[in-house]
Amino acid sequence: MATQKSIKKIVLAYSGGLDTSVILTWLKETYGCEVVAFTADVGQKEELTGLEEKGIKTGASKVYIEDLRLEFARDFIYPAIQGNAIYEMRYLLGTSLARPLIAKAMVEVGKKEGADAFAHGATGKGNDQVRFELAFKSLAPEKEIIAPWRTWNFGGRADLIEYAKSKGIPVPVTASKPYSMDRNLMHISYEGGILEDPYREPNEDMFLLTVSPEKAPDAPEYLELDFIEGNCVAVNGKKLDPYEVVDTLNTIGGKHGIGRVDIVENRLVGIKSRGVYETPGGTILFHAHRDLESITIDRDTQHHKDKLSAEFAELIYNGHWFSPRMAAVRAFISETQRYVTGTVKVKLYKGNCIVVGRKSQVSLYNPEMATFEKEELYNQKDAEGFINLYGLPAKEAARLRKK
Repeated sequence: MATQKSIKKIVLAYSGGLDTSVILTWLKETYGCEVVAFTADVGQKEELTGLEEKGIKTGASKVYIEDLRLEFARDFIYPAIQGNAIYEMRYLLGTSLARPLIAKAMVEVGKKEGADAFAHGATGKGNDQVRFELAFKSLAPEKEIIAPWRTWNFGGRADLIEYAKSKGIPVPVTASKPYSMDRNLMHISYEGGILEDPYREPNEDMFLLTVSPEKAPDAPEYLELDFIEGNCVAVNGKKLDPYEVVDTLNTIGGKHGIGRVDIVENRLVGIKSRGVYETPGGTILFHAHRDLESITIDRDTQHHKDKLSAEFAELIYNGHWFSPRMAAVRAFISETQRYVTGTVKVKLYKGNCIVVGRKSQVSLYNPEMATFEKEELYNQKDAEGFINLYGLPAKEAARLRKK
């Protein structure tokens, strides 16, 4: 832990929740220095109401609230969609994508304010501590990093609640919300509390972005998504910027119960954690984009990219957004998107996002080649020689084993 003498000003990742409210006060008491609270608007919506006033009352010398929604969509969500990033085949990485952006913005505020250190409220059991700190180390290696959950004497959130009451800090945790929630433009995640029993079904009133499939409309809704070089640029013919695309699809997808996922995932630190996610817009984009690739990317490139997508997702999940390896992976992905341009039609119906059509001016799909009817471009007799050569290793191995 850094000494009091070496730390004169700290930039804290501040949400206004129990943990970071206590941390703000604790930092001032422990280090006797100025604390600047930083909040990134990445799509939390009503959670930002009254945050600046609360931060000042809790003891922050300044409160920065920066609107990063467009940057989040354009520079983090869209690259993840281009790379088909999905962790353990289920999780679309909403929280994982937001952390490096928040850290990047904190570094910029730290330079402006002349801060000596950055602080965050991630626990020593979770993934966010790694995501924040790897970003800080990559972008501002000379600065100190303070992680109170790894150093203070509080044993858990019950201790924080008592401390908050003693300091007159409002406590935003109640019995009606016995779980942890993280919201941004990409998703809402729910963890902890009553969800720690992996066999217990979540209460329906927990969900904020999506209706249950049972209560979704009885008629399907069709959408057309236009893509240019792997990025969605219009919904139903209306041109939108990346933020507007995701926000629009969240609303439409949520109405049809799209994007609910309930999983037990493997954290980087080795702990299995149950998480429940709502990702309506991201789910629609993921399926539409991958399907457009099926007609615009050649087979070998697509197969290699599919393999790389798992690695790309792990790099995001494990906090390596600013690493050299990530830069190399993203360069490959970017190159594959040169011809991912076209339109995808999806059908939304009671929790299902179904691709029902795709077209592109640069499509590699040739109906004259694919047809089962008589055609001139493909000589079926050629397949015999190909199979003989392709199957030669298997045939020879079987022949030799019989000797």
